[in-house]
Amino acid sequence: MKRLFDSERRVITDVTTGRQVTQITNHESINHQPFFLIPAYDRAMKRLYFVSHRTGSPQVFAYNFGEDVIEQLSDVESLNEWSVHPSADGQFVYYVANGCAMRSFVETGESEVLLSGKDLAEIGGGKVNPGTSPITPGTTAVSADDRYWAIRAVNDGVFTILIYDNLDKKWRAECSCDMVSHMQFCPDDSNLLFCAGPLKDRVWVLDRASGERKRIYTRDAANKQWITHESWIPGKRALSLVDWPHGILEVSYDTQEVKRIATFNAWHAIANYQGTKMVADTNFPDNGLIVQDLVTGRAQLLCRPDASCIGAHWNGPFPYDNGPIKTYAPQHTHPHPRFSPDDRKVVYTSDKSGFAQVFEIEVP
Repeated sequence: MKRLFDSERRVITDVTTGRQVTQITNHESINHQPFFLIPAYDRAMKRLYFVSHRTGSPQVFAYNFGEDVIEQLSDVESLNEWSVHPSADGQFVYYVANGCAMRSFVETGESEVLLSGKDLAEIGGGKVNPGTSPITPGTTAVSADDRYWAIRAVNDGVFTILIYDNLDKKWRAECSCDMVSHMQFCPDDSNLLFCAGPLKDRVWVLDRASGERKRIYTRDAANKQWITHESWIPGKRALSLVDWPHGILEVSYDTQEVKRIATFNAWHAIANYQGTKMVADTNFPDNGLIVQDLVTGRAQLLCRPDASCIGAHWNGPFPYDNGPIKTYAPQHTHPHPRFSPDDRKVVYTSDKSGFAQVFEIEVP
């Protein structure tokens, strides 16, 4: 059952811009919203979802705006805290825990297992969505219409995309390849699923109707180009690609046409729901959260989270040409900004106080 906590909401001021910021969490533990590719709110913005370690282990929580309370929505072992994905209709929050694909009913906090390790053995085997690698933290994806939930299974180095259909209540293995990470359904076509490949060859999209996995961009390996943090731009059937640290590219799924849409050191970049703006945190140097207008081309400082942004490997050229490297980059130290569904706010994480907390700020 759902457990309630008193509101921790308070209003503070961003020192650099003078803008008001709403702090959602204020507990001496790790608190962060879902990964930047994943919505932090339901479509009606009744709740803002986040992960908190306040009970001694990471669990799923939500801030209920109408009732001004914090709600605990999971009580599970071994939660993969970057797998958390709320449904747009606000009915469920999906996640992977204890080797199982699960979801909680938001109104009651009751949970159910949609896929266990035993179930997986019957359709191919392996492990459900392991997220132990800092490079591939194990995010999951829910389609914009809430019909499909995509996770991954790993078996002897082979990654398989598994998709649950909420209509027929069945799982299907739709694609197997050498790497799957950062999955994201196209907001305009649930048959298109971005599924990042290996670090040297990331930009792949699965056409679920045909079963074809299609490369839509090839990095400039000779010049050690670093392509990362891809995300869909609504209304265009196009992806934004972070060309680290030189800016953001846009590539069309249908034509593979490429154009540059930003020139600042965008790190985690995501478009708003109208596809007219992008927001990104920055690093090396940390210049704060920047909002890029995709119509006018204007870039504007939104605020300065002053998060610790740990990840020394980002301060240099592409480091993976000779294979994996050892990195230390705890994700809760990264702001990971994300627009709200009405495009009027941005949610982000900052550990400036010594503990990661969740904040939101209005977009001017």
